[in-house]
Amino acid sequence: MEIENYDIAIIGSGLGGLMCGYILSQEGYKVIILEKNRQIGGNLQTFTRDRVLFDTGVHYIGGLEKGQTLYKFFKYFNLIDKLKLQRMDEDGFEHIYIGDNPIPYRYGMGYEKFKEILKSDFPEEGNAIDTYCEKMQQICNCFPMYNLEEGGSETMIGQDVLYINAKKYFEELTPNVRLQNVLAGTNILYAGDPEVTPFYVHALVVNSYIISSYKLIDGSSQIASLLTKQIRNNGGKIKCLAEVAKLEMDQDNANVAYAVLRSGERISAKNFIASNHPAKLMEMIETDKLRKAYKNRIVNLENTNSVFILYVVLKKDSFPYLNYNIYSYKNEDVWTTATYSKEEWPLSFALFSAATSKNEKYSEALSIMAYMDISELKEWDNTFNIVSREDDRGESYNNFKTEKAEKLIDLVEKRFPGFREKIKSYYVATPLTYRDYIGTYDGALYGIKKDFRDPLRTFISTKTKISNLFITGQNLHMHGVYGVTVGAVMTVGEIIGHNYLLNKIKEANN
Repeated sequence: MEIENYDIAIIGSGLGGLMCGYILSQEGYKVIILEKNRQIGGNLQTFTRDRVLFDTGVHYIGGLEKGQTLYKFFKYFNLIDKLKLQRMDEDGFEHIYIGDNPIPYRYGMGYEKFKEILKSDFPEEGNAIDTYCEKMQQICNCFPMYNLEEGGSETMIGQDVLYINAKKYFEELTPNVRLQNVLAGTNILYAGDPEVTPFYVHALVVNSYIISSYKLIDGSSQIASLLTKQIRNNGGKIKCLAEVAKLEMDQDNANVAYAVLRSGERISAKNFIASNHPAKLMEMIETDKLRKAYKNRIVNLENTNSVFILYVVLKKDSFPYLNYNIYSYKNEDVWTTATYSKEEWPLSFALFSAATSKNEKYSEALSIMAYMDISELKEWDNTFNIVSREDDRGESYNNFKTEKAEKLIDLVEKRFPGFREKIKSYYVATPLTYRDYIGTYDGALYGIKKDFRDPLRTFISTKTKISNLFITGQNLHMHGVYGVTVGAVMTVGEIIGHNYLLNKIKEANN
């Protein structure tokens, strides 16, 4: 079999892999992206049920207002003028329900609106709300690449902001427990763990949405499609059903020589970029160039929680379109919903209403998420999805999905009476679905869990000890569209030069 030769081979066609492929193909490199599934895009994928479109992972994007950092990145990637976007409700793009309170707390868009609305709900807490907003912006300014300035993880060494626990910060900010919980009320966006989650994770994620929030009309796969088209126009290649089984070293054991596919095919490249989970990457490499201690550290890092997702097809014109997201908590404490007994599950849910060009007044589809530990699915641990189709895991698995779906619908019904009768049909994704399609351990929602107690341990460098092997994706510094975009730019900067690339991005915005 003839061996294909490339300048760059990229493992995985999620957002990080596609963005790396875009930049490098634009710069004239011969690029191939190797995707194990039939469909490209990772968490950007969409699927259709009952002629209704669903997003798998990206429900909205922050920081896309003209002049903001992600806008500038997307301008460089030739995305911003081609995406179908809808600006979310500036008077409340997030609605948070806590306990028995029937009235939601709202996040306004833009810090002035954010403060104005919260102060109307908590008139005695003006100073705390001002302090919180100032702290958020201060911390975000500490991360150079989030502001299109040169600097990587090394810049953060010794930074005090890395060592602040999120939950403790809120407790010290104000004695008002309800306000503490409202400010942390969207923590499913970063799988907040009260014991370990750093405040900088909260700040980077939540700030990006406060400054501006947009939905993608007709699904997030448009991002993957646009990047793919440009990569191919640049001469790049994307090969699906091409699962990488191992990375083979050269004769001197100095560099990676080949990506060996499950089929036995070998792909040769000068440089390799892995956008899969770093622990998966460690399994692919057999060399003493990566020290055992380094491999063990990567493999043993804890991952974030996983989720159970209910994809609901609604009866025609039965449910109003929501230009905001809903986060609902059964109890007063928003931090404890990921740790539950089987009897009390679910303790919370997040609800996202899909934006569609077909109907602006009514919702066609809802995605409803609730934390779920993959240990609940231990019975089916040794079953796997094949290609892009789910194996029949048997009647017991189908019964499990139905039981959990009905429980989740019951919780939504309690918050919004009459909801159940508006459902036409529903479909389910479990932590096993995430494990198999996205390729994460434990079906982790956002990859590796960050820990304020030892923050640098959970930073994964873009560079490895193998000089032609690099890492990108949500496990680097931050997850989400914003975090993965920054990570891709940092990774490619190691190959073509950080200053050079940043100048290219700035030039695209002039």
